[in-house]
Amino acid sequence: MNFSENLMRLRKQKGLSQEELGYELDVTRQTISKWELGETSPDLNKAKAVADYFGVSVNELVGYEEKTKEKKRFEYEYKSEKLINGVPLIHIHFGLGKCRAKGIIAIGNVASGVLSIGLLSAGLFSCGVLSLGLISFGALAFGLLLSLGGIAGGGVAAGGIAVGILALGGVALGYFSLGGLAVGVYSIGGFAMARDIAYGGKAIATVAFSTNNGEVIFQVAYIRQTIEAAYPNISPIILDIFTFLGV
Repeated sequence: MNFSENLMRLRKQKGLSQEELGYELDVTRQTISKWELGETSPDLNKAKAVADYFGVSVNELVGYEEKTKEKKRFEYEYKSEKLINGVPLIHIHFGLGKCRAKGIIAIGNVASGVLSIGLLSAGLFSCGVLSLGLISFGALAFGLLLSLGGIAGGGVAAGGIAVGILALGGVALGYFSLGGLAVGVYSIGGFAMARDIAYGGKAIATVAFSTNNGEVIFQVAYIRQTIEAAYPNISPIILDIFTFLGV
């Protein structure tokens, strides 16, 4: 195949119109049309840009690559015909190379959408190795509302290392934190450090309840009286959480 045939084949494999490909390559639709008709050819820099976009070599693009040396790479892409505000309802694109998926439901190496799943994902609901969203799940997850991951950050965060308004984890940092090592305004954990109130095996705070790994037991009435004496205007919810830990 020559350049024009390869260009048309690669464009159609990606499901792109001439106008869409022109936008990606910063040329007009008419330029793409002339390339595919064989009327004109791109200069070397533009040919390299085309080859990089499709993840092939320049030799492969212009048809000089020997078939025995062709590099086959795995790639799968699907776009639903149904569009919502110009965005595919479903876009799946994964494989070797730069595989981006953008749709209401997006699945790909790099995915963005309302529901996104990928190595790198961003959306209202996202899941991936690196995940960003309103609600996110991943090895490294950041969620405005909720995040779950090895390292998690967000409103409510849970993970090996968790940072959030409410943080739960092996290491938890937050306004209210619970974990093996918990640090916050209010903390509960094996080792708890807090600005105001801490409860744990070892506790450090203005009001601290150290159980010494279960050797010390605090009565509910004592916990309540101690906290109310130090913080008479404390939230009833916070007070109830700490008194719940007593006997």
